[in-house]
This record gives sequence, structure tokens and C-alpha cells, in this order.
Amino acid sequence: MLFRASAETVAAMALDSSLFLHLNEQFFHVLGHRPGSSEARSWERSIPALAAALNDAGLGNVEVILEYALPLNSRRVDAVLAGIHPVTGDPSYVVVELKQWSQATPDEDDPSLCRLDDGPGRRYARPVLNPIEQVRRYCQYIAGFNGAVAGHPERVSGVAYLHNATEFGVAGLRDIECDDQGQLFTAGRRGEFLDYLRAKLSPTIPGARAADELLSGKPVPSRQLMSVAAQEVRERELFVLLDEQQVAYRMVLNAVRRAKQADRKEVVVVTGGPGTGKSVIALSLLGELYRQGVPTLHATGSQSFTTTMRKVAGARKREVQDLFKYFNSFMTAEKNSLDVLICDEAHRIRETSANRYTPAAHRTGRAQIDELIDVARVPVFLLDEHQVVRPGELGTVADIRAAAAVKNIGCTEIRLDGQFRCGGSEAYVRWVVRLLGLEEGGPVAWEPDDRMQLRVADTPEEMEGFLEGRRAEGYGARISAGYCWPWSKEPKPGDPLAADVVIEEWARPWNLRGDRGVAGAPPSALWATDPAGFTQIGCVYTAQGFEYDWSGVIIGPDLVWRGDRWVTDRTASKDPVFKKSTSDADVDRLIRNTYKVLLTRGMVGTVVYSTDAETREKLRELVGERDVIAAV
Repeated sequence: MLFRASAETVAAMALDSSLFLHLNEQFFHVLGHRPGSSEARSWERSIPALAAALNDAGLGNVEVILEYALPLNSRRVDAVLAGIHPVTGDPSYVVVELKQWSQATPDEDDPSLCRLDDGPGRRYARPVLNPIEQVRRYCQYIAGFNGAVAGHPERVSGVAYLHNATEFGVAGLRDIECDDQGQLFTAGRRGEFLDYLRAKLSPTIPGARAADELLSGKPVPSRQLMSVAAQEVRERELFVLLDEQQVAYRMVLNAVRRAKQADRKEVVVVTGGPGTGKSVIALSLLGELYRQGVPTLHATGSQSFTTTMRKVAGARKREVQDLFKYFNSFMTAEKNSLDVLICDEAHRIRETSANRYTPAAHRTGRAQIDELIDVARVPVFLLDEHQVVRPGELGTVADIRAAAAVKNIGCTEIRLDGQFRCGGSEAYVRWVVRLLGLEEGGPVAWEPDDRMQLRVADTPEEMEGFLEGRRAEGYGARISAGYCWPWSKEPKPGDPLAADVVIEEWARPWNLRGDRGVAGAPPSALWATDPAGFTQIGCVYTAQGFEYDWSGVIIGPDLVWRGDRWVTDRTASKDPVFKKSTSDADVDRLIRNTYKVLLTRGMVGTVVYSTDAETREKLRELVGERDVIAAV
């Protein structure tokens, strides 16, 4: 939330421009950068229109929450109106999506998307989400994730207010109006808008207390990807996809339909950073296409992710397990034998599928990316180019586009930017990127927000003890580390696991390497999802692609702070994928990317510890003494 006040106060502050100054300053304080010109312009033009409508409706006592932050992700709703329902006397909330559009038409292929005019005879190249669908999904999300209204979805309604539009300009968008969580009003129907607001919000009872309840509502625990996979694939869509997530989802489904109708291929690439919802989109697509009977498979380059999906999503149905494959599963597959192949974690695509176990007859020399494109009419690639952590991984947008171009296949790219991991804290993800030198400007001090908690531990014992306390409160937790300690062989039956990660008097085993449990520890692929994984230390290859409530991260001697910069020491790394032929520059980039992956696994908080004294001192300086565990 950037601002809240009564509708009467909002109107007065908008009149003297103090509201926009406040929003700009608060935006910078919360997000760390200035708002874009289009966002600032929308505040100046749209908020006064909304405030005027509220006051003309006699609802000056209604509380207006501007730029309300959705629970557990970084998306912000333009406005939420909080008050009391005039009939039931219960808290009542109207979610408002404000648009300055004057003209828009439904997409020819899909009315849940729409096309905007950009002047006479010009249209935006890409569709956007129909604002009715956009606000409906905001309502569903709030009702599902804010404890104040959990179980009471009827208390949340939604409207798209296109205050510059006439009925002639946008009437076609109304084809998808079907419930109270997705209504559209224009300047031409302003009177109906005022009537709608009066029907939802009492003009006599102030809305401040209802706003308090909404803002203090505890976030309902996020539906973890693995725990709902079975229902998602077999039964129905459980995840609420928002904004560009839903656009990506719809555009893939539309591409599948076009490819079938026109008997042609099409490549779709969905890009986004950690936590932007790529795997949720992948699972939602798989579930929908599976229900439609469209021949579809899910593939990754991650044994951990694929094994977990097979175990959880296919717990009771073998055919569901068979939906999850590896990137190297298609060496001998016939071209276009699938309608859709969903390539999750596509940044892990390798140069070739062949390895030392591949029969000579299958060593065709074909690039793995060509195999993935050839096998399906619509290959879908979901990737984050900054999560490449191994030499030889080449899943980039440029590589995919080039491979598609050689085959004369069209390629559509969709970018995601909303943040769902790390409690939805864009500030934390940006802090990590700056910390590791993956973005210009150097490390910056951490300014605590209400979404992500960050702590520094002085010892691994303090880290482990703190996380044990969080587990006792019902949270999940894991400890992971840079690949700076060698792996022991699996113990003989009955013997305990060897202590691999040794830091002075503290010692713990790495996660298992094999596909079977040993001495009470889960197999490698289930380390991130089995509660017994807490007693072992995970590496980047078992943590990548997963999330847990609290993340403990041990920064090893391969990355240390010296003077005014980070220094990577390749000799401190025990990762066998680093060969002599791997350049120092590549090793430096991959080590930094490794710690970015590890530091962005937590949903509630992260505890970081470095084995190096100077690095610990730098972390204390950046995070602040108040967040050093020893002082808590």
C-alpha cells in the first residue's frame, strides 16, 4: 500500500497535488526507484476521477487504499475501496482497476484478451488482459490469500473503471461480464457506476475499520507448487494467474488452437526471473491441456524437479507420472508427435542430449534445442537466463529464436515481471542482485519491508537454531550452501551419513546424491520437499526450481568480500562441472548466479552466513546489526 485515506481526503489532496507528491515519495521509499512516467501520469488522471465519483455518490467516508499490494506477490491493485455493506452490515471491499483507455476491442481469438488502439489506424502488437478479467482475478486472489476475507469471497467485488471511454469505444469488452467480481463502467455509464458503489458501500458508516481489517489480514499460506500438483493436473485449476501470467497462459492456449487449425508449428518463449510464476504457468497449462485431451508433456533438465512432480502429481495415477520427462527424452521421438511440449526451467537446456551412457545409434549430433522444437507443434519454453549455473547450459531467448528461425517457425516471446517468490518482495530480489554484482551500482543497505525478512548469522549453529525455531512455529525450512565441500560416498546400510559440510565444530551431511533414501534422509530429488531434508545441506542443483518458507544460505570460500568488491576463488569450489577449460569469467558468473538462486528460495525469510570473517562483517554492515541473529 502506498496511501490510504477517506475518499473526501483523497479528493482534496488530489486537488492541491499533494497526493501525487506523497505517492511518488512513498513509491521510491518502498520500491527503491522512481515510478515510470506512465504510472505517475495515471495517478494524476485516474485517481481524481475515482475520488470524484465516490464523493458524488455521497461516499466521502469510504476508505480508499491506493496501490494495494497483493499478499505474497509484488502485484499492486490500483485501488481498494473499504467500507460497510449497506444491507448486510459486513465489511465490504470494491477492487478497482483504473484505465485511461478510450478505445479497446476484444481479441479476435480470445475475449479474455483485448487489443488497444494506439492512434488512428494503429494497434498495439501484443494483446493485454481484458480489464474485466484482470480485476476478477485480483478479487479471487485477495479472497484466497488475505485472511480477513478468506472464506467470505462475497465481501470482495471488482470493477474496471474506464473513465475516458465511451460505450462505443469499449462495449465489446463486456462479453465476458458474468459475475460481481468483474464489472466494467465507462464515462458514458458514470451514473450506473455511482449506483453500483452505493449498493456496495454504506454512505453513513466510515470505512476505516474495514480497511484496518483488510490491511492486517494475515496472508493465507501460499499454495506450494508441489502440494497441489495432483489436483491441479487431475481436477481443476487451483492457482490464480494474474496479469501477464494469465496473458502468457492464454497466448499459449491460443497458439495451440492456431497450430491445430492451420496445421503449422509455433514456438512460444516465456521469460522471467525467479518467482515470477513460470512453473505455475507450466503446471496450469499442463492441467488444462490434459483435461482437454491435448497430447502434452512437461519436460525439464532438473532431476529433482521432474522426480518430485512425478511423485506428487502422479501419486495415485501412473499416467500422470508419465507426463513429466527430461529434456534428453526426445532423441528418437518422431517430429510433431506431440501437440505441446512444455519446457520448464529451459535455461538448463544443454548443447546435446547425448552423454556417456547414450548408445552409439542414438548419437546423432543434433542439438538438444532442435530435438525439443521438432517433437511438438507448439514447443513452449519457460526460462530465466540469469539462472544458468553450469557450463554448457544454453537455454536463452536468442538460442531458441535462432533455432526456430532456421526451421522457418514463428517465435512469440512473453515477459513476466511480477514477483511471487521471496514473499513478493521486489525490493529483496533487487537487493540480492545488487549484492552479488549482477546489476550495476554495487551492494546497497537492506531496508526492511513487510514482505521479506532477512537475517545474518554469526555462526552456522546460530543459523540452524534460528531455523529450528521457525520450524517449531510450523514453517518449512532448509539450509543450502555453495559447492565448497566434497561429497562423501553413500554410507553402508545402517551407518550414519558422513558429515561433509564442516565449519569449525559444526558439521552436517550434504543432501543425498542417489534416488533412494538412506539413514532417514530423503533421496536427492526430494530434499527440498520432504521435511526430513532439513538435516542435510542442499546444493544449488537440488534447490533450484523449489521454494520453502525459510531459507538458510551458507556462502562458502568461493565468494568472499575483499575491500570494495567480491572476489571469486575457483580453487575453493568443489563443483565437478568446472573444468580446466571453463574460463575464469564463466566461473565467476556461474558462482554468482549460484548464490542468487540460493538466496531467492525463501518465501518468508532468509538467513545468510559466510564462512569468511570479512564477508560476514560486510553482510552485517548491509543488513544492519538489528537483524544479526545473535542480537535477536
